Amino acid sequence: MITINEHYLKLQASYLFSDIARRVAAFQAKHPERDIIKLGIGDVTRGLPPAIIAAFHRAVDEMAADASFKGYGPEQGYSFLREAIAVHDFQSRGAEIAADEIFVSDGAKCDTGNIQELFTSDIIIAIPDPVYPVYLDTNVMAGRTGAFVDGRYQGIVYLEGTKENNFVPALPKEKVDLIYLCFPNNPTGSTITRAELQNWVDFAREQKALILFDAAYEAFIRDENLPKSIYEVPGAREVAIEFRSYSKSAGFTGTRCAYTVVPKECRAYGADGSVQMLHPLWNRRHCTKFNGVSYPVQRAAEAVYSPQGKVETKALIDAYMDNAALVCATMDKLGYDYVGGKNSPYIWVDGRMDSWAFFDMLLDKAGVVCTPGAGFGKCGNGYIRISAFNNRDRVEEAMQRLTMVLSTR
Repeated sequence: MITINEHYLKLQASYLFSDIARRVAAFQAKHPERDIIKLGIGDVTRGLPPAIIAAFHRAVDEMAADASFKGYGPEQGYSFLREAIAVHDFQSRGAEIAADEIFVSDGAKCDTGNIQELFTSDIIIAIPDPVYPVYLDTNVMAGRTGAFVDGRYQGIVYLEGTKENNFVPALPKEKVDLIYLCFPNNPTGSTITRAELQNWVDFAREQKALILFDAAYEAFIRDENLPKSIYEVPGAREVAIEFRSYSKSAGFTGTRCAYTVVPKECRAYGADGSVQMLHPLWNRRHCTKFNGVSYPVQRAAEAVYSPQGKVETKALIDAYMDNAALVCATMDKLGYDYVGGKNSPYIWVDGRMDSWAFFDMLLDKAGVVCTPGAGFGKCGNGYIRISAFNNRDRVEEAMQRLTMVLSTR
């Protein structure tokens, strides 16, 4: 008899964004005449920059000729891309990351979910609340939690982000083994200072814990005093794995390319307390379960670091951050408290009411889709996340609609 992994049965009924999509589809079916503006899911709307498209085309043309055709590539990624990443994303900021410590993949979402395969099921997990759902759900699937009770899974240490701590959680008082951090944060848009990040690294070293640091939104940081990588902090190479993506920074949501950094000093421990390096373990997992990102996509990603590519991707990011500034200005005008929007494409707004009720009100009265904060955890209830990922005219129209609806509340 084939049996299932019953840990899947502990998962909540649906993935947050699937639930949103169903609600929007149902509303649209009832009101086909209504124009819906989506500022919910963090998908980009602008086309790939010309430098990236040109590199893509050249690589596709190479695939058409026997002499330049590429079959299976290295699972870890082609050296031309790994070397560009090491130089431009890390070494240029004083973080000593080598090309062979970088593993190219098809998405940071996949990697943040897959990395937990390296660890035993009985480790103690610390996960932020509010949280990107993938961190939590993949550990539920792996059997690291108890039942879902009163809005939370038993067996998880929740790192609470609140208005009082500016959505930067405090260090846990209990012992933990694996710590998830995301800055600039998804969903709240909050950022972390170098000193605060140093505290987390020092804590992980003392606890013999590991930090999984999601830096998918680092390209949106405007404040040069803020760290873009955890490896800018002393001691992080031994206790941190970092995840990055081209999805938002270069518009690769549909193109699919990201990478994970596992320094050679990064460690965990065997059951007998012996030190076990994670670099060879992740390399083995990567080679066993992944056949690599396609050659044309990696050439396109390499173009991000060309002089023209840097200018054009910065223009993309600037456009989205201009949208974020407009959202922030509108919230200021309406008197709503929020965080984010300054070094992040997300604005986390205190809706002053239940998150899903606020979502329904904005959909019904304004035809605007946001993301209810309750879907990101218990601490998210009462908040909504507004995304800056849309075309300027659509964001302007959305803010006009929100002003009309919310100014009368």
